[in-house]
Amino acid sequence: MMSCLEAHKPSLCHSEPLTTEKVRAKLTVLKGVLTSCYGPFGRLKQLHNGMGGSVCTTSQSTVLLRNLSVTHPILKILTTAVQNHVSCFSDCGLFTAILCCNLIENVQKTELTAATTIKLNKHLLNFCISYLRSEICGCRIPVDFTSTQILLCLVRSILTSKPACMLTRKEVDHISALILRAFLHTIPENTGEPIILGKCIIVPLKGQRVTDSTVLPGVLIEMSVQLMRMLPARKSSALKVALFATSLSGDFSDPGEGSVVVSYGVSLENAVLDQLINIGRQLVSDRVDLVLCQKVIHPSLKQFLSNHHILAIDRVGVTLMEPLSKVTGAQPIGSLGPVSPSSYGNAKNWCSAKFGCKHFFHLIPNEATVCSLLLCNRNDTAWDELKLTIKDPWVLLGGGCTETHLAAYIRHMTHKEPGSILQDDGCTQAELQLIAEAFCSALESLAGSLEHDGGEILTDMKHGHFWSVQAGPPSAVNWPDLLSRCGCGVYSSQEELTWSFLRSTHHPFVPHTRLPQEALEITQQSAHSLTVDCLTAKLSGLKVAVETANLILDLAYVIEDKN
Repeated sequence: MMSCLEAHKPSLCHSEPLTTEKVRAKLTVLKGVLTSCYGPFGRLKQLHNGMGGSVCTTSQSTVLLRNLSVTHPILKILTTAVQNHVSCFSDCGLFTAILCCNLIENVQKTELTAATTIKLNKHLLNFCISYLRSEICGCRIPVDFTSTQILLCLVRSILTSKPACMLTRKEVDHISALILRAFLHTIPENTGEPIILGKCIIVPLKGQRVTDSTVLPGVLIEMSVQLMRMLPARKSSALKVALFATSLSGDFSDPGEGSVVVSYGVSLENAVLDQLINIGRQLVSDRVDLVLCQKVIHPSLKQFLSNHHILAIDRVGVTLMEPLSKVTGAQPIGSLGPVSPSSYGNAKNWCSAKFGCKHFFHLIPNEATVCSLLLCNRNDTAWDELKLTIKDPWVLLGGGCTETHLAAYIRHMTHKEPGSILQDDGCTQAELQLIAEAFCSALESLAGSLEHDGGEILTDMKHGHFWSVQAGPPSAVNWPDLLSRCGCGVYSSQEELTWSFLRSTHHPFVPHTRLPQEALEITQQSAHSLTVDCLTAKLSGLKVAVETANLILDLAYVIEDKN
């Protein structure tokens, strides 16, 4: 019986893909989905497969992009670039994606060539990064590690930007303090260059109140109730610890890094078990108190160790191996051969712990650079942001203020000092002004995406900050009576300010650079109401957005294999 052969289909070649209405419509739809999720008041999305399965509720870019079914190559380029950024920096995913879509949309309206557009976008990107890292930047705040105010502010800003967490103000404060305390636990007392942080293990707990979350020094290993009852009495002295990365199950297919020599006619299983018991005898001889194994320990070896009052815990998993090595100083043992005495580590003590319906073996360290953060509402993003901040101790003003300030500064420099942006590469000042306006409009549209209830967006003509007011303000309005503070919380409406609607026509003005000393003092005093973003993550997001937009704008052909 002959099988049916399908004719080979020719590949489809599309020229100038961005000129087709279909592709533009798909980009618009993606932008609309992402924009509606942006910021602390972003709308949640429910994602599910049309064929059935679980339903996911989220507003985070990581989850959105992972669950959205994207088929067009241009959309795949965009989503993949954003996912790569988020995998490295854990934040600013929506910022990056929306800005990229805005840039593509705005630049196309200028009708300049792709080569000119890409060249000028690169100049503007370099100008932005240079300004945001400079001493004169008006939206950059140093992080003072002798005070926790700005660090707490950073964590709060991240938590409140995730509406799916559904945290109250009290819960946000509690979780923020815990995350910061856990982070400070991982900083060693004697630090060199570069700083080598300890480790924090985030343990998610379900069915508990958010305020039940806590931080404990050391490592928590989840155990069954039956195993907890079999634990021996605690010692009063320090514990000697052996940490095995190889299996101690007696499974001949997994001997680790070593080899097993078996004489002719001898059972393989018995030979491996004898070798395991020999390891047990050495552990007894070396006065080991605790054996931790990443994989499985053979029941006979477990019983042997228990008879000699050695506590044996297996199946700890690969995730805990690095923290256990850090907390004990033990080197993971990867073979079934004799154990080197230098491989052993030690710990201060252990105890049992119960949180909700879960039971844990709590290994207490001598030095607390490793800790466990029990979170009843899990959020890894804040933790990753703190790690980035200690490497680059600056934050940017949030709440849309950095975007509107940067747009005002670019407009001013484009009109007054175009030479600071332009290079001798054939681009004219008129072309620069066209692309700069598209770039600034993309930044302002991004800031405007924070408003989801039809409110009006304004910018002040002194600092270039973002201000929001409820929809339908009266025609004869005294703005200080309606406005409270700017998006980031630094400036009050009671200062001598004038406002203009965002994206309205007005003459370019120079926003105040260098955050005034009095403003810095206010931020330290009222940090609870301050909104900030991690500098490193935001700069990376800006770079990825512009470079991805340039890549998509430069596409001349898309070739699709339909086979």
